[in-house]
Amino acid sequence: MSGPVPFIPDTHDSRHLQLKAVLLAVWVVFSFGVCFFARDLEFMVAGWPVNYWLAAQGCVLVFIGIVVLYAWAMNRFARQDDAAAASAESSRNG
Repeated sequence: MSGPVPFIPDTHDSRHLQLKAVLLAVWVVFSFGVCFFARDLEFMVAGWPVNYWLAAQGCVLVFIGIVVLYAWAMNRFARQDDAAAASAESSRNG
């Protein structure tokens, strides 16, 4: 029986921080930038003005997309970290 797993202080390495920075920048652009300039978007899509669609629906859909992308990327990072840990463990034991 092994002891408790030691705390790994570098859980938020550069991959995680870069992902968070990019997704936060996308969120800021769509939440504030698009809504700020929405009055200037004066063309129609499917019978609705684009400025109304972006303000009412578009930013919410972008936010949902950001959450889904973040969850997918974090799962991918976790799989990569688990594979690297398993490889290090097997090389240490073998």
